[in-house]
Amino acid sequence: MTHTSSQERPDFDAMRDWRRHIHQNPELGFEEHLTSTYVAERLESFGLSVTRGLGGTGVVAQIAVGDPDKGPRLALRADMDALPMQEHTGLPYASRVAGKMHACGHDGHTAMLLGGADLIARRVRSGQIKGNGTVTFIFQPAEEVGGSDGGAQRMIAEGLFDKFPTDEVYGIHNGPTEEEGRMYFREGPFMCSSDKLEIVIRGASSHGATPHLAKDASLAMASTIMALHSVVSQNVPPLETAIFNVGQVSAGTVFNIIPSEARITACIRVFNPETATLVHRRIKEVVSAQAQAFGCTGEVIVDYGYPSVVNEAQTLAAAAATATRLFGTDRVVTDAARVTASEDFAFYLKHCSGSFFLIGNGDNGYRDGKPIGPCSVHSPYFDFNDNNLTVGAEFWAGLVEDKFQQGVTT
Repeated sequence: MTHTSSQERPDFDAMRDWRRHIHQNPELGFEEHLTSTYVAERLESFGLSVTRGLGGTGVVAQIAVGDPDKGPRLALRADMDALPMQEHTGLPYASRVAGKMHACGHDGHTAMLLGGADLIARRVRSGQIKGNGTVTFIFQPAEEVGGSDGGAQRMIAEGLFDKFPTDEVYGIHNGPTEEEGRMYFREGPFMCSSDKLEIVIRGASSHGATPHLAKDASLAMASTIMALHSVVSQNVPPLETAIFNVGQVSAGTVFNIIPSEARITACIRVFNPETATLVHRRIKEVVSAQAQAFGCTGEVIVDYGYPSVVNEAQTLAAAAATATRLFGTDRVVTDAARVTASEDFAFYLKHCSGSFFLIGNGDNGYRDGKPIGPCSVHSPYFDFNDNNLTVGAEFWAGLVEDKFQQGVTT
């Protein structure tokens, strides 16, 4: 329940329809053509100024209130892309596209921000949002792409903050397994960075009957994998977070030829950039030493991906204060646990102040159309909780109202 006296309310029925339409028609990163058109048409129907095609399939809308030059320039962001996986929820609005589904809740993030834009526009027209400032609504493609060329990077590279100058930027992600409707905030490092490693080990091939003539890259690979899993435990202080995982391995072409090349694809996640530097250095040293031990060579190719999401103190406090005003202290957590997943929202925070936070998704898993309790993102049984749609829209409008009434930037 919200605690605001404003008469204009979020349109739950419309948001639920938008969310389920997007859910049924998932599109992967940089392929969100139908989704971006759908979003842009809704935004235009709210009377907002809309820019299409930024970052390929990104959509940006804007509304000005009072004297924009005398107030804060706020940006609110949602991501739109789906994942390449088959949905197994059995829900009546499940994905209609084979091998693609909204398994991370971006359909819900988009619907919440659409609902927020609609509510803000209506409250501005009715005079319920007063003061001065500008709100930019960012509907971003390709958050799930990862690596060094995701949706946030492309939108920024194509002039997002030059075309839409911003003082503060905010984003919401659903919190799988967290309590429904409760909002989670944390100052400072909140989400991990994520870097992709491609490790190539090169040796010499030979017939399986003459192993003494080979430099077995597969053997060197196996030893390297074992050694790499000691990098964190033997080098990173116990109270510092670092995660290393191997996701893919490959070597050889047929059963009776010793392979001359082997490949390992892995990932590093940390909160602290200094820890990342340490782990990267030790991985390169370990790969080189292990390869040499088997007469091979080793190379580490790094795709530096998303940096850590670091929430700035004043914007985080302002967002938490709005949530507390609207929903009460029992619905707001200000010392939330850190999250070891990654988010390209971090790139926005390299350009301006801002914060990123969670809204609990509650019991959101389904199989054969029946509830199965809490469910993690990137699961074929995941669904965004529609009960959060009005919470998110109300929060976005409340944050804008509070910031504009303050009349200053933080």
